[in-house]
Amino acid sequence: MNEQQIATIVKRQRSYFMTHATMDVAARKAALDRLLAAVRAHEDGIARALHEDLGKSFDESYMCEIGLSLSEIRYQRAHLARWARPRLRPTDLANAIATSRVERVPYGVTLVMAPWNYPFLLTLEPLAGALAAGNTVVVKPSAYAPASSAVLATICAEAFSPELVSVVEGGRAENEALLDQRWDNIFFTGSVAVGRLVMQRAAAHLTPVTLELGGKSPCIVEASANLAVAARRIAFGKWLNVGQTCVAPDYLLVDRHIKGELIELVRAEATKMYGDDALANPAFGKMINEKHFRRVLGLIDPVKVVMGGGSDATTLRIEPTIMDGVEPDDAVMGEEIFGPVLPVIAYDDLDEALRFVEQRPTPLALYLFTQDRTLARRVMRDVAFGGGCVNDTIMHIATSHMGFGGMGNSGMGSYHGRKSFEAFTHEKSVVSKATFFDAPFRYQPYASWKRFFVRKFVH
Repeated sequence: MNEQQIATIVKRQRSYFMTHATMDVAARKAALDRLLAAVRAHEDGIARALHEDLGKSFDESYMCEIGLSLSEIRYQRAHLARWARPRLRPTDLANAIATSRVERVPYGVTLVMAPWNYPFLLTLEPLAGALAAGNTVVVKPSAYAPASSAVLATICAEAFSPELVSVVEGGRAENEALLDQRWDNIFFTGSVAVGRLVMQRAAAHLTPVTLELGGKSPCIVEASANLAVAARRIAFGKWLNVGQTCVAPDYLLVDRHIKGELIELVRAEATKMYGDDALANPAFGKMINEKHFRRVLGLIDPVKVVMGGGSDATTLRIEPTIMDGVEPDDAVMGEEIFGPVLPVIAYDDLDEALRFVEQRPTPLALYLFTQDRTLARRVMRDVAFGGGCVNDTIMHIATSHMGFGGMGNSGMGSYHGRKSFEAFTHEKSVVSKATFFDAPFRYQPYASWKRFFVRKFVH
């Protein structure tokens, strides 16, 4: 799609938004109903596309993409009428006699730029929020997941008129053309480097952005942790989608006294989940493309591998891999891994581990395994990160009842549930004044007698 075609889409959506057709709550619910029905109708096609692009099994596709998307769409539909309702607020004496209220209004024409690692979930969740909020939406799926992009285009074409939702497929040229347009709101999920570029381009029009990025999310295992449970949940979180998850545990910080035992338990859990030969397991996914396959292999130091390390270039699969004795300046610690490689770093004192985290860019997620509740409260309160879990991994994002988002280098803004509605709306404040009374002291000339009333009413 060329730049002129994209400009035409944006122009038509802006004209449609200006008819105020999307302001009607019933119309928003109807749009979400159509999206829900279209996703249900294409469940098999979605699963096939995810297997083609990422090697995901049907069960993983449903658990991590289809099911969560359906749940979020239902949640948005069930609550949007209440969220959209004007809310009364107290009125200060300075504004007597009046009523004060706030109301959530849609931004207008919005852009959702989605990643390739969860191409359906991370498209449909923000799309549902944007529609619930009353916006029009242009969706840009990732070119790295072409089968998923095609199904998304089909779903949206069946569910919506292009004036409400349009899908722009393609690669870098289409991304550039989209970012040349004036948007009322941009929602981007992807890498830190591209997130910076999106924010830079949005600044030209002072467009508000939500950035869901990533980074190296630490997993800290403290000496009192239930190691059997920790190993199972770490293995699940790390090797889900072959590690291509923005909130995957990127590396382990482990108390030196329990490190050896934990590694053996994680090794055993990986074998239970994927078998003795994960490369031959059809339920174990693949890297998205050869570029990322080669990149992740380049992060593996064979000398430090204590589990896995093997790969198959014909299928773009890399074994679940653990590296021990990792140093901060190793290649694997220099960037977000986004693959099935788990570095392990030992620590002697928990404060040492916390300093290690705090001296680095703010991570999108942090995980802590401990049985010490006081310690858990301290770490969750004192360390900066986007969101996380105590005694689990990943699962803080699997809910519509809490927001999900990063801070600092891992992003800005949040979404899921009500937070999605708020991300795609502006809170408008309105004061409605009576006309039968008009306080004279606020008007010039400011005679000395007015000063008394100003101090009483405004102080």
